[in-house]
Amino acid sequence: MTIEPRRIESAANPLLVRLRRLASDPAAYRRLGEVLLEGDHLCAAWLERGGAVASAAIISEAGWDEPALRNLARQASRVAIVAPALLAASSGLESPPRIVFVVPWRGAGVLQPAAPSLVLDRLQDAGNVGTLLRSAAAFGFTQVLALKGTAALWSPRVLRAGMGAHFALDLAEGLGSGDLAALAVPLLATSSHAGRAIGDAALPWPCAFAFGNEGQGLAEAVRLRCSAELRIPQPGGGESLNVAAAAAICLYESARQRATALSLST
Repeated sequence: MTIEPRRIESAANPLLVRLRRLASDPAAYRRLGEVLLEGDHLCAAWLERGGAVASAAIISEAGWDEPALRNLARQASRVAIVAPALLAASSGLESPPRIVFVVPWRGAGVLQPAAPSLVLDRLQDAGNVGTLLRSAAAFGFTQVLALKGTAALWSPRVLRAGMGAHFALDLAEGLGSGDLAALAVPLLATSSHAGRAIGDAALPWPCAFAFGNEGQGLAEAVRLRCSAELRIPQPGGGESLNVAAAAAICLYESARQRATALSLST
C-alpha cells in the first residue's frame, strides 16, 4: 500500500510537539514509549536490522524531492512533509536532518545471563556511551547493561553516536549493581594499578567487561563482582585513557584472542 504524505505547516501540530519533546529531553522516550531517529543513516539502519515499522516519518520538502529519501519515508506507517524551518525547530542538531523516524521503544530490556556483555556504571557522556555501543557491536559483544546513573541509552545523542549499533544489540538499562549477580559469565575490569597487562591474560569467552564513570571509575559494589582486574599498558605515560578508548582496546584484545584461537584450531 502506498503511503500518502500529509503536509504540516504549524509548529503547534501534535506530531511536531511530540518530536520536540523527544529531541530535547534525553529520557522522554521512557515516558512516551517512542524513540527519535535523526537522519537517513539511522532510519535506514533501523529498517536493515528488521526494526518495527516506524510510527511516523517526518521529512523536509527538499528531502521528499529525493527518490531515495522519499522511498525511505514511505516505509513508515504515516508520512509528514514539513518546511525545513519546522524540522530544524524540532531537532537537536545544528545541521538538521532531512528525515527523521519516530519508532517504538523496545523497553528497558532484560539481562541475558550468558551473553558477552558490556556493563556501563554511571557513564555520563552520551558520546562515550554511543561509542561503547559501536565497539560492542564491532567486536562481537551482544549485550550492553547500563546501571542507574548512565546516560539514557535511547536518547538522541547516544543514538547518533551509536551509528546504528543499538539495533544489533540487546540493551538493558536502569539496572542496579545487585542485578549483575545474574550474569553467568566472568566480569572483568581494568585498572592502571593492576599487575597483569590485558595482552598477557587469557581472556575468557564469553565474558563481560565493566567500565565506570568518567571521573570516579567503577563503584566498589561493581568492582567487587569482578573476577579479575587488568591493566592497559601506556608506554607513553598518562594517568588514564578515555573510557571509550579503553573499552575499544579491551574488546579488540578479546576479539584478537578469539581469532588467534580459531586459526590455531583449524
